[in-house]
Parts: sequence; structure tokens; C-alpha cells
Amino acid sequence: MKKVKDSNTGLGNGTPAAQTEKNGAEGISTHLAVPKTYKLYIGGKFPRTESGRFYKLKSIDGKLMANVCQGSRKDFRMAVVAARSAQSGWAKRSAYNRSQILYRIAEMLEGRKTQFKEELQWLGVSEAEAESEVVASIDRLVYYAGWADKYQQVFSAVNPVASSHFNFSVLEPMGVVSVIAPEKHGLLGLLSATIPSICGGNTVVVLASHSQPTIAISLAEVLHTSDLPGGVLNILTGFRNELIGHFSTHKDVNAMIFCGQEEKDLVTIQENSIENLKRVVDYQNEDWIAEDAQSPYFISDVQEVKTTWHPVGV
Repeated sequence: MKKVKDSNTGLGNGTPAAQTEKNGAEGISTHLAVPKTYKLYIGGKFPRTESGRFYKLKSIDGKLMANVCQGSRKDFRMAVVAARSAQSGWAKRSAYNRSQILYRIAEMLEGRKTQFKEELQWLGVSEAEAESEVVASIDRLVYYAGWADKYQQVFSAVNPVASSHFNFSVLEPMGVVSVIAPEKHGLLGLLSATIPSICGGNTVVVLASHSQPTIAISLAEVLHTSDLPGGVLNILTGFRNELIGHFSTHKDVNAMIFCGQEEKDLVTIQENSIENLKRVVDYQNEDWIAEDAQSPYFISDVQEVKTTWHPVGV
């Protein structure tokens, strides 16, 4: 049997072109197997990679499960432009409104809990682990929704000074944050590494897990139908060794979060970050399913402290 071309990619889909089944009086019918092609999520839209490349996501037994876009340097640059365009408006929203939006995402994920559990199992996660990860993901969104309008009270201060001034220190978002998401826990890891930045008024470009990329794009579908403005969270799929240099050298990225396991990658990121003095945050050893994998300190990791002086009596 011939391999059928995928009309979207122009390449063979790697699966039998048709499967036959009995259909009562009509006898034999054919059904064309159409693997889904998972696109990128940039600026609130779902573009294909500009390079036209994709990689095949296969099951443990070698069966083709999906085609996944292989993001390029240009895709990343477009995502940074989208994130920068959205950042000012997102930071100007009230903390309470950001809290409402994060809670809305949690509500929508709750409504599609069964779908996400099934998709994690499809990716090789056990039923019990899938249940635990989806529930923890919903809880984590609610957790940061609760902190969105409270972390300033914890980290801000009125400072004593030796002059006739009021002196205030408050946190402000750094701007655009690039993130290398954890390879394990494709849903919970991605949310845990990105939501604290968004909670604090930053915008994010994240490279999803290479082995569990489809769950990230399914999450993007939830974001797309929520109240989150386009460009606040941009999701790329692809290969770390190709993109990690671009994530760490781009001069319009203000901070970078690394959740990988390779020490040499962290060293490369730290060296590259010197070019524009971007902050590097290392979460290599985090256990994202653990209770202590959530904290307001994850929000403050990508915040800057701004101090304001004001004369007394003016």
C-alpha cells in the first residue's frame, strides 16, 4: 500500500494510508488516517513554523501519534516581538484582573480535565500519574491566581532613610521572559515555570517539552479561548540544542528560566546572557509535582525592585 502525502506538510504521514471496516449493507468502506499536526502558539494565533519543518511524535511501540512543528530561530524572534508588544498592556492591568484571568484558565482546564488526562496517558503517563498531574496543574493556577494581588504586600516595603523623604520599594516586572520548560511533566512543568512570570506582569516565550509537546499545544487551545491576551504566553515546540542559544542571546529578552538537566546548557546560557545582562534563573532540580514547587518567591525571581523617593510635606 502506498504512503499517502499529508496535504499540510507535503510529506508522508508514516502510517497505513487507509484502514478497512465492515459497514453493513454497504460492505467494505475505507477511512483515511489523518494524524494531527500540532502548530505553534504565537501572539494568540496558531501559525505553522516558518521553516516548514516538523518532527514525528511516536509511541513506545513506534506508531506515529502526531506531527509536531519544529520551531526555528525566526519563529522565536516572532514570538519575542509578540511578547514585547503585549507586555506593556499586560503589566498595566490591575493585579486583581490578572488574578481573575489566571482563575479563568483554571476553570477551563477543570472543564477539560478528562481530555488532558487522556492525552497524558496517550503520551505514556500512567493513569494515576495523569490524574495527579492534571489536578496539580489546576491547583497551581488557582494558587498563583490567589497570589497575583498579594505578592506586592509581602515583598514591597517602606524604608527608613536619614532625610526628610518617604522611601518606597516595590516590585516591577522585568519584561519578556524566555523559558526552557521541564522535559518531564509536560503540562504541570510548563505551567509551573511560566505562570509565576505571567502572574507578575511579565510576558513569556516558552519551549515546550520535546517528548510531550502535544499537551502544551492543547493547553494553548485553552489559553486561546480564555481571557488571556494574545502574546502574553507564546509556546514553541522543537529541539533544545537548536533553540537554546537563541533563547539566551536575544537582546530583547530580559530574563531566562532554565528547567533542563544538562549542566553544559546552563553554562552556555549564563555565558550568553552577559551580552545584555539578562537574569538567568535555574530550576534544574525542581520536583514540579511537590508542594514546595509553588511559592511567591517564584514570582519575585523575575521581578525588579524599584525604589521611589518622595519629599515629606510635598
